[in-house]
Amino acid sequence: MQGITLVISGPAGVGKTTLCDRLILNFKPVLSRVVTVTTRNPRKGEVNNVDYIFKSILEFEDLKNNNEFLEYAEVHNNFYGSLKSSVLKLLESKHDALLNIDVQGASSFKKLESKSNLLKNQIISVFVMPKNLNDLRTRLNLRGKDSEQEIEKRLKTAKNEMTLHDQFDYLIHSETKDADYNELMNIYRKHSKLLEL
Repeated sequence: MQGITLVISGPAGVGKTTLCDRLILNFKPVLSRVVTVTTRNPRKGEVNNVDYIFKSILEFEDLKNNNEFLEYAEVHNNFYGSLKSSVLKLLESKHDALLNIDVQGASSFKKLESKSNLLKNQIISVFVMPKNLNDLRTRLNLRGKDSEQEIEKRLKTAKNEMTLHDQFDYLIHSETKDADYNELMNIYRKHSKLLEL
């Protein structure tokens, strides 16, 4: 029986990483996170090959030119991508794959579904929607990772991303961490065939 690919997306600061970490914690070893590639610099405490696979722009270009990515996108002047090998390795070893990716990447990923036998009818996409931009600004400020200029850039991107929520299978209107998590957990339980084994 084949695993599913659960794609979580939404604006920066909406709480995707927290949701994904909690889901992984509760559904290990059936569900595994796909570590994506990025050209951005590691933030304090981030570990290579655990949080992201950190690459130079030249290394990223090589991977792209060699057709190694299932999807990739440029976000906030940095590149992000999901390696085919990372996703396929999980699915072929009877795991569900969890991807926390930006809205552009998620949209590209859904388009692959019709082209790949392994991914056909196996991608479940979820958009986490903030209450509003002011709420998102508060979350980004509390996170303490970005400058005011970076936050403004992220909010501008978020405004555009929020208009694309109808391209996803599910929409979570963000409330509290627990409410958001319970909704995501129910979506995962509904679709995973491996949890039934």
